[in-house]
Amino acid sequence: MLSYPANEAMGVMLLMPSKPGESPLPGFLAFFLIIVVFYFFMIRPQLRKTKEQRKFLERMNKGDRIVTLGGIHGKIAEIKDTTLIIDVEGGGKLKVEKSAISHEFTKKANEQPAKGGSA
Repeated sequence: MLSYPANEAMGVMLLMPSKPGESPLPGFLAFFLIIVVFYFFMIRPQLRKTKEQRKFLERMNKGDRIVTLGGIHGKIAEIKDTTLIIDVEGGGKLKVEKSAISHEFTKKANEQPAKGGSA
């Protein structure tokens, strides 16, 4: 198999000046710009979403209507350290992990009539 030195050293060559006496600043600037874009479009939104989910789980109360990640709708009957007991339709009770809660349904149910116009 043929080996090309240009392909092997491509990563090093991107940061090195192409001509003697040329500044490596454009290469560093491009690399820095890629990192900044990656942070603002991928990492920061995910951190914000994780923080909001943590706050949501901390402020859950007995009686809130919730939806689990599996799509199960229920009403919180009891809150423990890491688990919840939820009442589901038909009188059943389920024990689920707090981390399995997707979102609160109480607020969304209250917001829907306000969004719709009169029929």
